[in-house]
Amino acid sequence: MSLESQHGKWTLSSSSDEETDKPAEKKNITSHKGGTAPSIKKEAVSDSDKTDIDEEIVAFQTVNKSPSHSHHLKPVKKKGSSRDSVSPSSSSCHTSPRGPLKKDQSHKQHSIGSEARKFALSEKRKRLSDDSGWCVSSSDEGSDTEVKCKQEEQKPVKAESHCLKPKDISAKAGRGSPSVHLKSPKKHASDSKNEDLDMWDLLKRGEPFRFYLTKVTGITAKYNTGAFHIKDILSPLFGTLVSSVQFNYCIDVEWLVKQYPKEFRSKPLLIVHGEKRESKARLHEAAHPYEHVRLCQAKLDIAYGTHHTKMMLLLYEEGFRVVIHTANLIFDDWHQKTQGIWMSPLYPRLPKGTPAADGESETNFKQDLIDYLTSYQSTTLKEWVTIIKEYDLSETRVFLIGSTPGRYVGKDKNKWGHLKLRKILSEHASSVASSDTWRLIGQFSSIGSMGADKSKWLCAEFMESLVTLGKQYKSLANHQTAFHLIYPTVDNVRTSLEGYPAGGSLPYSIQTAQKQLWLHSFFHKWSADASGRTRAMPHIKTYMRASPDFQEIAWFLVTSANLSKAAWGALEKNNTQLMIRSYELGVLFVPSAFKSGADVFKVQQTHLLKHASGALSFPVPFDLPPEHYGSKDRPWIWNIPYTRAPDTHGNMWVPS
Repeated sequence: MSLESQHGKWTLSSSSDEETDKPAEKKNITSHKGGTAPSIKKEAVSDSDKTDIDEEIVAFQTVNKSPSHSHHLKPVKKKGSSRDSVSPSSSSCHTSPRGPLKKDQSHKQHSIGSEARKFALSEKRKRLSDDSGWCVSSSDEGSDTEVKCKQEEQKPVKAESHCLKPKDISAKAGRGSPSVHLKSPKKHASDSKNEDLDMWDLLKRGEPFRFYLTKVTGITAKYNTGAFHIKDILSPLFGTLVSSVQFNYCIDVEWLVKQYPKEFRSKPLLIVHGEKRESKARLHEAAHPYEHVRLCQAKLDIAYGTHHTKMMLLLYEEGFRVVIHTANLIFDDWHQKTQGIWMSPLYPRLPKGTPAADGESETNFKQDLIDYLTSYQSTTLKEWVTIIKEYDLSETRVFLIGSTPGRYVGKDKNKWGHLKLRKILSEHASSVASSDTWRLIGQFSSIGSMGADKSKWLCAEFMESLVTLGKQYKSLANHQTAFHLIYPTVDNVRTSLEGYPAGGSLPYSIQTAQKQLWLHSFFHKWSADASGRTRAMPHIKTYMRASPDFQEIAWFLVTSANLSKAAWGALEKNNTQLMIRSYELGVLFVPSAFKSGADVFKVQQTHLLKHASGALSFPVPFDLPPEHYGSKDRPWIWNIPYTRAPDTHGNMWVPS
């Protein structure tokens, strides 16, 4: 079958035995010698596993011996050709084997107004404005190695079991509200009004949700007001760092270390990853120069699973903080993409002698976080469990929704994946009138195999979890709930800030797409004028329940979990067992946890730091209502060519 648009024609094979490729957030490989172009290795996927593997659980491994890597394809002109072509100069988490092609030399690269600024901050409590502090990376860091290494449990360069345990520090914070622990800085008369926002204001205005977007280079400055770069998160303004843990999928160790302030770059850093075999060895090699870095491998005992969780644990002299987000630890993910962040309050230490069970929130966040860390069965992470027990997490207002690999039965079945979401929505979400007319919205950057039709998983067990609202239960047979899936079109990618290379982080393959054409009728365009990020392709993943007029939402979830059974889990054995392949983590916002007296959140019309009076207004990061694909729109497929129209930078996309 052939489909054609103004951006090209793609042919869908009808072969029933065609291998399903599983492109993932492309693996950046680090080596320090030589310089060869990436090669791609495809591994076969058995028929029994084809139906439930996330597109990000890929069998692609990109090998690059160049010391400089990039998360995405960068244009590199080749000589001796009638028209300039582009080859990949580096490996990437999500990159097709070959880069975009330059249409011709007459196409001038579009100029994108850079919002990146250089910042210097040597004093721990110095104020931060849009012109100073730890903010968007400076341009000289764009060439830093973008690392993604796959590894295996062999002799670690540094034994994870000997990771330094942070010293015992008496609490400097009281038992009062830990939401903000910053000195209010003095204002400089020279600062402009629009740039007179410091960390104190940013955190205060982020209340009560503490949900933020990452800064984006190339958009209007006002839309970065209230957004964070990773350097902001790790800034001394948030506390005096003692030790930290980074959980992630794609990791560039060299780049990551540089994101910490100089005064913290020797503090113990534990990196939790899911790498195996050769790529694990390469990650250990990348970490070897840094004596303060330790590595911890997540066990992935079920085939095709990944360690996809993105979380930071930050221990300070002043307290403890948790950050759950959607960005890989590489330059490009913090540059021109739409990403989400939840940042906890600064948790104070409990008084000595306090029972470990104390300091729990009404959302059970402390115990759920401990259970999640315990699932790794790691000695090093058990040390962090001990640390967490010493802190007061009672101010937390979100629910933790995690996935860990395994097959779960009985009560354990409801601890993870979409069944955990179902349980929380049943116990804490409020019923609404005419709930059948409230829409489900799912927004993601990768798609797994959903099966032959919607009844196999998407509109069966998965939808049953998402439509749950309170104790009142209705079977799916009685539900007429609309399901809006937001995923970028070819034109979204083509006209984005990055151009076609942005599609390297949207790894939906033709092999999977051709087997579920029915799914495309659910698709809606990416549009985010409300947050100024329509041209910043989404790597954020969100799910919510919206009212018929899209002015209210019953709940909101930001997570690492894409639309796949590997991430969310699939029921087995006559629905008595839940099987999950991957590690994922997200936070759920439910009105009842915020004590506003309302059963729903209002939808905030703009993501700027404004809050409506009265009912809580949630800053949904994209435009509502979502716009359905038009007749000529096609979902972005990352491993087919697009040569009929150039992208923002005059390039074509021609994967080999």
